[in-house]
Amino acid sequence: MSKKVLFINQEIVPYVPDSDLSLMGKALPQAILESGHEIRTFMPKWGNINERRGQLHEVIRLSGLNLIIDDTDHPLIIKVATIAQTRIQVYFIDNDDYFSKRQMAQDEKGEDYPDNGERAIFFARGVLETVKKLRWVPDIIHIQGWMGAVVPLYIKTAYHEEPSFSNVKVVTSLFTNSLKSEFGTNFKKCVPFREAKADLLKKYDDHFGFEELGKLAIDYSDGVIAAHKNVNKELLKYAMDNKIPTLAYPGEDFAAAYEEFYEKI
Repeated sequence: MSKKVLFINQEIVPYVPDSDLSLMGKALPQAILESGHEIRTFMPKWGNINERRGQLHEVIRLSGLNLIIDDTDHPLIIKVATIAQTRIQVYFIDNDDYFSKRQMAQDEKGEDYPDNGERAIFFARGVLETVKKLRWVPDIIHIQGWMGAVVPLYIKTAYHEEPSFSNVKVVTSLFTNSLKSEFGTNFKKCVPFREAKADLLKKYDDHFGFEELGKLAIDYSDGVIAAHKNVNKELLKYAMDNKIPTLAYPGEDFAAAYEEFYEKI
């Protein structure tokens, strides 16, 4: 049966080349689209993305919302482009403070940005608010990359009564560690929103790092996929210990395995 699948990607070829995550960001939506499903795809508008070359343009009707992160208003800008070879449309979450004037996770010196956690919160809320505006109701939300790791929490708490998300299933793909440092204590302070109460975060370490962020995503997901042969083993074990339906790394011929897993959950 045809499904509506929302992909929340950290990286996608050709906008971010040369990584396992960005290659999967393109390959998986393409495979699911070719299987007859309807998809929507989101990613951050990283500052190293060439807007002219990628033919990005702002979608005025979707932009303009202000999201409050750490008691500060941050305007949400939505841009869109189409991957020419596949005709996959990609929505970009943009903001001058968090994305346009930055690189990706690391700055020019190779150091993690200290506010990466707040950037992930802005991205998560930006995606969900935009999907609401699109009046599109996904059956499955599939998250690839740490930048989308707050999404499962918000879907199951802050947005659980929204018509776009009330019956959705959430899948999180696990990859290798791509963060060098922790987010710091401010991240935990900024996460609470609506029903995503601070009490829900008590079980996690105050200094959120890659593994702690992964645990947060797993706890609020309906399924977990090992999307890399060198996936973080601690997180994979955590998912299985908590009896979350888990798909072992299926290899490069992944389309049928993913399709079957979607049906399972």
